[in-house]
Amino acid sequence: MGAICLTRVDDRLIHGQVMTKWSKGGFNSNAIFVIDDEIAKDPFMKDIYAMSTANSGMTIKVFSIDGAVEYWEKDNFGNDRAILLFKTIGAVKQAIEKGMPLDNLNVGGVAKKKDAKFVIDSVALLPADVEILKELNAKGVKIFFQTVPDTKLVSLENGLKSIS
Repeated sequence: MGAICLTRVDDRLIHGQVMTKWSKGGFNSNAIFVIDDEIAKDPFMKDIYAMSTANSGMTIKVFSIDGAVEYWEKDNFGNDRAILLFKTIGAVKQAIEKGMPLDNLNVGGVAKKKDAKFVIDSVALLPADVEILKELNAKGVKIFFQTVPDTKLVSLENGLKSIS
């Protein structure tokens, strides 16, 4: 039976840290799902992501938010034990609102933008991101900030203290 092993926000999506650290980090995952509406519409980008795991033994699939939710509702991802990768916190919120059952959320890579503040070295949050994270937390999603599994895990509460 399939499962969601890890849900991560990382605006770079698949990169070395995801492939070498998170996919091998004791999650017993066999698949990585990139969930992004724009990439799902772009056959060239879908091919690039599919090729990025050619030697890893991992399956990669690219979904729109709706497509990922439909695949979950169909049969809980079949035999895929997946790491879900989102580019934005807003996309995670949409997936949850559409029925994706996410209990935990790792926010590990969000680039600095104007008006954003760093929570950890690799995560800079806009005020709108903070509000979404608070809303998801109130709904029972455990949120944490962590770049890679062997770095310090920072809880939502402690992370938000660092920017207030």
